[in-house]
Amino acid sequence: MERIAIIGGGINGLVAANYLARGGADVSLHERRERIGGACVSESITLDGVDYEFPLGATVLGFMQDFVFEETGLSTRLETWAPPHAKVVYYPGASEPVYIHRDPEALERELRAKCGEQGDVAAFRTDEARVVAFLRDGYRKARSPRLEDARDELGSELTERFIEGTARSLLEHYFTSERTKLYMAMTVIESGPVSLDAPFSAFNVPLLNSGSVFDGYYGFVKGVLWKLTEELARINAELGVGIETSSPIASVDDVDADRIVLATDPVTAASLCGEPAPEKHYLGTSGKLTLLFRHPVTWKDAPEADTAFRFIFLNDSLDAMERAAQHVVGVVSDRVRAGLHPALLRRRRHASAGSRRALRARHRVLQERAFRKARSRAPGCRTLRQRRGAREDRESRRSSLVAHVDPSRSRGAILVPGGQRRSHNDDRRAELLSPALFAESGGELLPFGANANIYYCGAAGYPCGSIAGTTGYMCAQQILRTL
Repeated sequence: MERIAIIGGGINGLVAANYLARGGADVSLHERRERIGGACVSESITLDGVDYEFPLGATVLGFMQDFVFEETGLSTRLETWAPPHAKVVYYPGASEPVYIHRDPEALERELRAKCGEQGDVAAFRTDEARVVAFLRDGYRKARSPRLEDARDELGSELTERFIEGTARSLLEHYFTSERTKLYMAMTVIESGPVSLDAPFSAFNVPLLNSGSVFDGYYGFVKGVLWKLTEELARINAELGVGIETSSPIASVDDVDADRIVLATDPVTAASLCGEPAPEKHYLGTSGKLTLLFRHPVTWKDAPEADTAFRFIFLNDSLDAMERAAQHVVGVVSDRVRAGLHPALLRRRRHASAGSRRALRARHRVLQERAFRKARSRAPGCRTLRQRRGAREDRESRRSSLVAHVDPSRSRGAILVPGGQRRSHNDDRRAELLSPALFAESGGELLPFGANANIYYCGAAGYPCGSIAGTTGYMCAQQILRTL
């Protein structure tokens, strides 16, 4: 029986271990920290004598493939839920929000009425769906995409537009409204300062919609998201996977196995192999605020959509968004925090003392900016509370700020490279262009470094993403084909 050691207990390591164990391998998993989970973990805090847990890393589920959720056994252990309401988008100076409907025709009517959109929204969704279907087919077959495969399946025109091209050219081809373009461009820069004018930046748009567990949308695990990795660890243990936590490994030479899978970040992987770190961009811009409100709150507008995902834009044009995102390139100094917009919230008073003491969590993933000098501000970037009245400011302070997870803290605690979208973009271009990256055995395996029996399926590996496990699945399937 082939002995395979997996280093890293995040979602990709856990998914790889699951498939390899069910495929007949003798699998061991080693996690340097005292708990499994990687970027899907929690921290705790005590307020008013009550203990609360909140997510340190990922909060929502959506990039995972439905077959991974089913085949690993997670679907029989966990309940999931996705908000049924359309996403809600706020633009600067707009008198009312815009609703991003799932139905292409309803979305087109909404964008025409509120954004003045004159482009072909339905055609964009149709073409994007073709690209997403191509990507999902590659996930299932555990094959990284190549340009020649994309051209054969999609044709040269769509391949150039959605994969090789720039995000700006993609959006300008289909849309006329600046607000429509802003919303669609959000996925390009949401966790790293990828330029909208960079070659292959268009690929981020279909990629971020290629999860299938909620058919391209995002939702939640009932309870908390970190139950997913905890439950998968239990399933793996039942399959016979040997799981060791608090198991720091200094070098792959210390691991007794036929093959090694590095489910870490690329810097850690290079260190374990005694090789220099990959030359990539590791700058990230995403942070997260976790807020506990002493009084339950609801949104002033569309209270019936209380569970909808909401997006608050601070920029009013693609150029302004580009300037704000690119301002952080090469900068790793201070950050400015964006506040929660108090004008969008309304307190809901309750009579009972018990309900007044109740705290409800609200997780807001907000963009941060790094700046060259402390206290300086990025061009085009404003805090959400700027120019708001004192009464509304007092309203916002009624909440208790529990945790502010900035990029530097995430890199230290979770060991994921910052700016994943940017580093993905660099890797993706190479994967799509260079057949030399594919090993001779089957033209699929991607060994890490010089050792053909060491593989990589961690952060920044294709297609990566938040709590997806697709990278681990693809790596495991490619290994199983050679056993």
